[in-house]
Amino acid sequence: MIARVAVWEPMPTDDRDWVLDAAAGTPGVHGAYHLIDPATGNGLAIAFFEDEAAAHAARKAIEQRAEEIGWNSAPHPSPASQTIYQVIRHV
Repeated sequence: MIARVAVWEPMPTDDRDWVLDAAAGTPGVHGAYHLIDPATGNGLAIAFFEDEAAAHAARKAIEQRAEEIGWNSAPHPSPASQTIYQVIRHV
């Protein structure tokens, strides 16, 4: 299992439920969370995948949904960083 952690400075507060919905329908996705620090507005987007193939498939599903809803027609912020981690323990 792997985890993708994206750091946002600040975390976007616009409606991004469509991102989680697109990823949730992808086989091998084990969950995704958007977290925000209410004091700073910074946040994390954390997603768990069976493997890199599942992470890639989820990214493609999100990109397809973004195209369908016209998300790409306007500029949007990007995360400050993104890191892939190997999950070594979980419950």
